Amino acid sequence: MLRPKIPTMPQPTGLTTPPAVIEPTIITPGTPVPSPTPVAPASSRPVVQLTPGTMFALVGVGTAAVLVLGAVLVSLLLAVAVTGASVAVCAVVLRSVLASDAKRR
Repeated sequence: MLRPKIPTMPQPTGLTTPPAVIEPTIITPGTPVPSPTPVAPASSRPVVQLTPGTMFALVGVGTAAVLVLGAVLVSLLLAVAVTGASVAVCAVVLRSVLASDAKRR
């Protein structure tokens, strides 16, 4: 029925370079030269040292950030829930009003 057309690989055109001739090299055994031990470069940045006071401050700031973020997310969730409930109440009231209006006619 429907058969996919498989592309064929075209042959290279243009100038081609002949393969390079590789000449063998002679390996002479000898003693290996030990490589120099790398020396770590001195850092120009100052080392940060945390004292117990700064650790408590960082923990306090982190805890406060988590609490504030949690309060914001919970309030957003509560706003969505209240909005959904109010829309549901409005839908029920409108349905009731429209149903009673249709019965009167």
